Amino acid sequence: MEIAIIAHDGMKDRMVTFITEHKDILMRPEINLIATGTTGGRAEQAGFTVSRMLSGPMGGDAQIAGRVAEGKTDLVIFFKDPLSSHAHDADINMLIRVCDVHNVAIATNPASAELFMKAL
Repeated sequence: MEIAIIAHDGMKDRMVTFITEHKDILMRPEINLIATGTTGGRAEQAGFTVSRMLSGPMGGDAQIAGRVAEGKTDLVIFFKDPLSSHAHDADINMLIRVCDVHNVAIATNPASAELFMKAL
């Protein structure tokens, strides 16, 4: 199962905390983590093995959307920062749309991501 992790700058610490709290699930051999560049780097520093895409503003969101469309990514955990504007909002909306079109689960905050972890 491939799980994508993405976090805006204001949410990266929360993402690291979240994945660390769920390392028993996310480090299973059948789980493949992918991430946008900086989020992936932070996950690696926390001890996770991650396939890193480009950073979000440089196209990482689009790369992950492509994997969703190809049927490679099964779950997206994207901790959005709702209190900040982002220059690549179009890419963010496109990723959410692609998840909707391809019926791929997407968590955009810690509460929804927690529910997905309980389901796994």
